[in-house]
Amino acid sequence: MPEEIYSPGLEGVIAGETAISTVSGGLSYRGYSIEELARHGTFEEVAYLLLYGELPGAEQLDEFRKRLKAAAQVPRPIIDALRQIPPATAAMDVMRTAASMLAHWDPDVNDNSHEANVRKAERLLAQLPVVMAARHRLKQGKEPVPAESGRSLASNCLYMLFRADPSPAHVKAMDVSLILYAEHEYNASTFTARVIVSTLADLHSGIAGAIGALKGPLHGGANEKVMDVLQAVGKKENAEKWIRDALARKEKIMGFGHRVYKEGDPRAVYLKELCDELARETGNEDLETTSDVIQRIIWEEKKLPPNLDWPSGRLYYYMGLPIELYTPLFVLSRVAGWSAHVIEQLDNNRLIRPRARYIGPARRPWVPLADR
Repeated sequence: MPEEIYSPGLEGVIAGETAISTVSGGLSYRGYSIEELARHGTFEEVAYLLLYGELPGAEQLDEFRKRLKAAAQVPRPIIDALRQIPPATAAMDVMRTAASMLAHWDPDVNDNSHEANVRKAERLLAQLPVVMAARHRLKQGKEPVPAESGRSLASNCLYMLFRADPSPAHVKAMDVSLILYAEHEYNASTFTARVIVSTLADLHSGIAGAIGALKGPLHGGANEKVMDVLQAVGKKENAEKWIRDALARKEKIMGFGHRVYKEGDPRAVYLKELCDELARETGNEDLETTSDVIQRIIWEEKKLPPNLDWPSGRLYYYMGLPIELYTPLFVLSRVAGWSAHVIEQLDNNRLIRPRARYIGPARRPWVPLADR
């Protein structure tokens, strides 16, 4: 028999093929660098690229936006169910539940054809922002705000949360963050979705499972922990002592290091520029200075560069977004990438079934109950 190779956490293991994205030589979606997509594209263009394989032309983009706007509504029974969920329930748990519930009203739920899966993906892309905003407002004792025609997905997301016109800078920041979070090859949540649908389960099941995987602080939940750190530091004058003491205690500081990007996360570089701009606009220069001090010292001491979660947590904070929504916002973006992977998996499916390295007892005989 060939020698078994064991790689804890599947690190470095090639588990499949994909044409959707790669982190080799920097992150790219379908061949386009993340830097160019973030600087020149819109989230709708990027979502189309992920789902259809090519950037849309003007007419294709217009039709895509019309379909998203038509789908930006949630069945009344789901809104009523959101009212009944205990207020203390984590927002990510609500998103996971909603993704599953939406399947019950989807006309294509049990159709795993390519065309049906694309239709389901488009609907989820439009519906999940409605769910997130509705749940947030209901918790505050306010009624949900319907999506408005004529707004981009990023603009509608902010409008449905606050019932106010977001500033152009906030819309741009939201749009860019959605682009940067949209896809990232075989990460934990994406692999979860592919494993689920490899059994020929439906797209909604894959997305619900992916949301569950994203909830963990070692994956999507890290951007929430970023603000815990910055708020614990307090004044910028405390930053250097605080972080050096934390490192001396061997505390893990979320938002730094990456399983793949050893030299630095390209997504974090561009988002840092937006953080600087929004910090000036919103009077948060001191907090941005604090983050710079922490980033510098962690690099000096640990040689760990920031990942995307480090600037995104601050960006959302500067926009006035509640911390509990940071990871659900990740969901609204990554559903495009998850869906693309689900579609790709089912288009050429093979059941994902790895082996385990057994470390239990050697084979032993049965012992009768009277002799134990």
